[in-house]
This record gives sequence, structure tokens and C-alpha cells, in this order.
Amino acid sequence: MREPKNALVHEVLQPEGWPQPRGYANGVAARGRTIYTGGLIGWDAKGGLADDFLGQVRQTLHNTLTVLRTGGAGPEHIARMTWYVTNIETYLAAQKEVGAAYREALGRAFPAMALVEVVRLVEPKAQVEIETIAVVPD
Repeated sequence: MREPKNALVHEVLQPEGWPQPRGYANGVAARGRTIYTGGLIGWDAKGGLADDFLGQVRQTLHNTLTVLRTGGAGPEHIARMTWYVTNIETYLAAQKEVGAAYREALGRAFPAMALVEVVRLVEPKAQVEIETIAVVPD
């Protein structure tokens, strides 16, 4: 059985003639109960933060899923994510590994996304912060 191109339960908006995005959607239309996460970082349950970028990405995605599950949502309900990174070159150098960690955590749910480089995050050692909006259909 072939895996679906995008495992979201929402309508993916792909303008005609535009190149197919890889790992995200240009737009998503959704109806239902909305869940917003705060800006989550890679804290573990004891408040520890991984030293490396990829470890922080993995933990941040885990934390995102934990908050969503608390609200009755899963990766298929994510409509939008905004990633904030402190070094775009670090992200680009680890893009293949980040993609693998993303698919491991969220499967093939590719919502609308933005990636923004920032000077720093509130937690000085944090290298990535992710905000997520999920919509659980009525």
C-alpha cells in the first residue's frame, strides 16, 4: 500500500502550476476546534536541554506532540507550524537529518510552515523554537 502524499486531514491548498513543495504545504484549509501551542523548545521532562541542534529539534517535536495529544489532536491535525532557529546555516547543514526526525515524529503530515532565523531565543541555550496550530475537525 502506498503512503499518502500528505497525511493531513485538512485540505491542502496547492495553486495550479506552482511547483510541489517538499516537506510543507503552501496553504491549508481547516474547520474545527483550534489548538495553539506556545513557542516550544527542546526541554526534556526534567528541564534539560540537548546540547546539539538535532537533539533539540527531536525533543521540540516530541513536546509539540505531547501538547497536541493533551488537546485531543495528532500530527494529522496540524494546520500550521512556525519554526524559529538561531542559525539558518546549522538548520541547512542538518536539513536531511531534520527531515528524518520530522517524519519520525510527525509522519507525512506536511502543514503550512514558515522557518525564521532569529538573533536568539528567550532560553539562551535554545537553538530552535516551534509554534503550532492544529485544528481537530468537528
